[in-house]
Amino acid sequence: MICRLVKRVLVGIAALAWVSVSVNAARWDHLTGEQLEQKLTEKFTQGQYSPKGADSCLMCHRKNEVVMAIFDGAHGSMNNKQSPMAGLQCEACHGPQGKHNKGGKEPMIAFGEESKLSASAQNSVCQGCHNDPKQMAWHTSTHNLEEIACADCHNVHSAKDPALDKLTINDTCTSCHSKEKADMNKRSSHPLKWDQMTCIDCHSPHGSMNESALNKPTINDTCYSCHAEKRGPVLWEHAPVTENCVTCHNPHGSVNDDLLNSRAPQLCQQCHAPDGHASRVVPEPGMDAFGGGKSCLNCHNKIHGSNHPSGSLFQR
Repeated sequence: MICRLVKRVLVGIAALAWVSVSVNAARWDHLTGEQLEQKLTEKFTQGQYSPKGADSCLMCHRKNEVVMAIFDGAHGSMNNKQSPMAGLQCEACHGPQGKHNKGGKEPMIAFGEESKLSASAQNSVCQGCHNDPKQMAWHTSTHNLEEIACADCHNVHSAKDPALDKLTINDTCTSCHSKEKADMNKRSSHPLKWDQMTCIDCHSPHGSMNESALNKPTINDTCYSCHAEKRGPVLWEHAPVTENCVTCHNPHGSVNDDLLNSRAPQLCQQCHAPDGHASRVVPEPGMDAFGGGKSCLNCHNKIHGSNHPSGSLFQR
């Protein structure tokens, strides 16, 4: 009889505690992102860090595989003095624990899709450590202006960050850049779909002083880093080639040969009128010099420029 009474009392205490926690938790659930940011700022000012560090967090979160995966990556390393886990541990990124685990259920800084915090608030935590010269153009980058959070691309709670692993970088980028994903799977493309080349070989996702967030100063310099034979100098230059490679090519992929924006002769005729061409021969009905084989390139095969003394027409 006594045992039953004690059991009922314990159940009642547990129920009251659960209600208390629910009420306290509800104090934060109704807050907007801006209000929550203000509360967290106040909490940071108080600086109520846990004396036990990660041990306090793992009392509740140790069974969460996603949380525990932090120890598989660089951010969970205890041997690197620059790692969060070697300093304030979990609270280095998620903020002071305060009364979070003592019934008050104070909010912690959260990252990713479910976070109530703005992208800039989340990113400010990452930039507290990651403020090297590679991030100097971040504030004017498209990703920042579009309010993309670091956690939208990066995952620190893993052995391999998908945005840094060569085999998954392209998947990370194309999860948003769907047009480029379609282009890279066309019949003529760079080897992006086989992960032999990555988006960051040409672009800087954290921003750049150059157009289209390119690593190199210009589009042509980017192309020349692999296609050195097109750099020149040559005796006879083709103006569109020296100005901008994408005038004729789509670097992400095309349904036409050689990543061309459109097939010849239509591509050439955007600048060169076909009327009165000296080689306009019609060997059979429906066929002429512009429609057979490689079209204009049948004769003008040095279209990127020629060093031949008589190569002004970009012929051999």
